[in-house]
Amino acid sequence: MAKKTNSLDMIGKWAFIIGLALAILAALLVSVVTIPNLALILVILGLIVGFLNIAEKDTVKLLVAIIALTVIGAAAIAVIPAINTYLLDILTNIITLAGAAGLVVAVKAIYETGRA
Repeated sequence: MAKKTNSLDMIGKWAFIIGLALAILAALLVSVVTIPNLALILVILGLIVGFLNIAEKDTVKLLVAIIALTVIGAAAIAVIPAINTYLLDILTNIITLAGAAGLVVAVKAIYETGRA
């Protein structure tokens, strides 16, 4: 039997897909087109993802991944000078998206810990 998907689950999944695509395309096409308020759009999509997509069991994985992405990402990309600008822009956009989701997850985790 097929698993029923909730409409909120679909909104969360689409917010993630759109946010990731937007983060990548905006960085690659920055010389052709600029998206006004890109960071704000990515933050809003990230908040939606954090509220709707991230299960409690995935909290630690997400937060560790965001920390690793933030700390290691920029240093690792700096050693590839030919495509450094594009990769750095992509990384910045993805960190904006994931950081907003991580903020929601971290606050939810603190709330749950304090409630117990």
